[in-house]
Amino acid sequence: MKKQFYLFILRWMLNSFGLWVAVRIFGTGYSDAELNSSTWVFLVAGLIFSIINAILRPIVIILSLPAILVTLGLFMIVVNGLMVYISLKLAPGLHMTFMYSMITGIVLSLVNYIVSGALELQYMRQRERE
Repeated sequence: MKKQFYLFILRWMLNSFGLWVAVRIFGTGYSDAELNSSTWVFLVAGLIFSIINAILRPIVIILSLPAILVTLGLFMIVVNGLMVYISLKLAPGLHMTFMYSMITGIVLSLVNYIVSGALELQYMRQRERE
């Protein structure tokens, strides 16, 4: 349980940073002064994104399974983009188009995949030592 909590916190921070970078590159709705001074907005957005990924994403994947199978998994790009788009709509003051949300979803899913792989590798090495 403790490991899962730390993994959630790590993903939350990485998602917040990833959303900050994506909104700086693709987003609209905030001026540069507001973006630099409001880190709490991105922490809230990262938390919303992490919770949506944990709860809503599995449901959407199950419902869109026929489309995922027909497109050989490429529909997952749309699913990831939808999760980012919903998260940014719920976050206070952040705006992004759906197309840029899909690109952001690709980047965030790659970051989460790399972090999960690195943490699993570290966990396996730690178990081998014991």
